[in-house]
Amino acid sequence: MKTTVTYVGTATVLIQAGGLNLLTDPAFDHAPTAYPTGPVTLRSLVSPAVEAGDLPVLDAILLSHDEHPDNLDAAGRALLAGHLVLTTVSGAQRLGDGAVGLAPWETYELSGEGGTLRVTATPGRHAGDVIGFLVHVPGDDDALYISGDTVYYDELDEIGRRYSVGAAILHFGAAVVPYFGTDFITMDGDQGARLTRSLDVRTVVPVHYDAWDHFTQGREEIVAAFTRAGLDDRLHWPQRGVPTVIDTRPVCS
Repeated sequence: MKTTVTYVGTATVLIQAGGLNLLTDPAFDHAPTAYPTGPVTLRSLVSPAVEAGDLPVLDAILLSHDEHPDNLDAAGRALLAGHLVLTTVSGAQRLGDGAVGLAPWETYELSGEGGTLRVTATPGRHAGDVIGFLVHVPGDDDALYISGDTVYYDELDEIGRRYSVGAAILHFGAAVVPYFGTDFITMDGDQGARLTRSLDVRTVVPVHYDAWDHFTQGREEIVAAFTRAGLDDRLHWPQRGVPTVIDTRPVCS
């Protein structure tokens, strides 16, 4: 499956595949912005590379979770209206009309004028309910995996046992929010490398690694971890706002 991805910023990516347009975790507020949420205040540092009004017509929004502003801010929330939103079961209940809740391993078939895609929810572990997504064209062998905000843990290995993953958009950042303790609540570079090896992913597109003050690792640390693991050739860094073609199909020898 050939896929065009446009990295907007943080975890927001425009995915064009199978004739359909998908958007992940919409965050379009301009930086800097502070988001006080109970005892926690998160701060954005970088504005999105694409304005919400410049997006093409969307067939669906893939929302890993609805509770944190780095994945769904005020402008992103406004964008949900009138769109099909695939998200967690609890998130769909909070969002209401237009939202469809998927438990891990549930599949939703998207059909539009341009084609058909299958979207399967994958497990995740975060500060609250979260899912990732597998996207593939019916009949194609290899899928695109979007991790959502998660740390690496054993249950993610099941993805590779069930599906062939050709490319992955992985959420990094090694996010730390003291209210939730000192543990990472998103992957660091070492965890991302372990997951890449587990799934035997050929192409990794890193996202969610800068632009917020609760991220503790950036590009340099991710590259170092993948280099230690002998996987640095699998990293593909898209330029913000520039469409980039990735191919989930196996390389023919």
